Amino acid sequence: MAEYENTNDVSAAEPSKLSDLLERGWKIFEEVDSTNEPLASTSIQVRVKRGIGMLEEASRMVALLDLFSRNEELEEIATADLKYLLLPALCGALTMKQTGRDKRLKIVQTARAYFMDFLKRCKEYDISHFELPHVTNENASPDESSTAKATPKPCPSDLVSMAAQRQAKIERYRQRKELEARLSDVRSAVDSGQADDEVSRDFYNLNVRRWVTVCLEEIESIDQEVEILQNMDGLKQGAAKQPVQPARPPMKPFILTKDAVQARVFGAGYPSLPTMTVDDWYEQHRKRGAMPDQGIPSKVGVEEDTDPKEREEADKEKKADDDDEESLLKARNWEDWKDTHRRGYGNRHNMG
Repeated sequence: MAEYENTNDVSAAEPSKLSDLLERGWKIFEEVDSTNEPLASTSIQVRVKRGIGMLEEASRMVALLDLFSRNEELEEIATADLKYLLLPALCGALTMKQTGRDKRLKIVQTARAYFMDFLKRCKEYDISHFELPHVTNENASPDESSTAKATPKPCPSDLVSMAAQRQAKIERYRQRKELEARLSDVRSAVDSGQADDEVSRDFYNLNVRRWVTVCLEEIESIDQEVEILQNMDGLKQGAAKQPVQPARPPMKPFILTKDAVQARVFGAGYPSLPTMTVDDWYEQHRKRGAMPDQGIPSKVGVEEDTDPKEREEADKEKKADDDDEESLLKARNWEDWKDTHRRGYGNRHNMG
């Protein structure tokens, strides 16, 4: 006990600095937790880092002063020192406010370590009855590893474990609401500075018990998020190792029919599919030199497709338009001959 008294004397040597760091860091967390600004904004992230720095500095000072010991009971801790039990929980809560997709796995793992430190200390002082979560750190001590083996994580496929887990969540939620209601009653007296030692001690005890429920919920959600993040990293690494497959050529259209012979005779029952693409058609006509010129169809091959009589009439009209004397004379003689001879004159094939 003499050593403990000396510790209290050391802590009293500079209580303002230590308490000031805790209060400022706590205030930053409450402001960030209740703000409407985007969490990823620069101003919020700067305040989060500042608050984490303050709380970590206060935690180092508490470790140097050796305020808490495993050989003590909760009643032996001074009322002024009870609030420093919250340092790891506040550090973890502010760490969870950090953003960064590339660093998300490291962030949640760091926050989980803070929450576990807080829960272990509360378990040592028997502040609240709860089951300590399993240890995921590979570098854990043998005692922690044995604790993890003694309390394995419940399998999701076990319906009994799932029901027990759900009931534990409901109980934690009920306890949290009850503790928050009691905290609201004594907070005004503590904030005004008129609370006596008993009211202040009750206030910090309620805060510690409330944070126990918060940390248990946070660790449960962190474990689920870590599993998802690790699976995502594995998928990314697997995708990076896979060779790049060459691009496949486009497949030609095909028809599924009941009878291939019937389809060839009667058709497929719907309009035929194109046998070539637009690019293939364009390339084929370009090689033949039969490309349309700005919307005007080419005249290549027109003469081959027209009827001989129509071609002869067209030639006559063209010559008449060109004022050919021979054509004009022949046309006039033909008109004169038709005037003196009736239609069908000289036709002896149908005389009988």
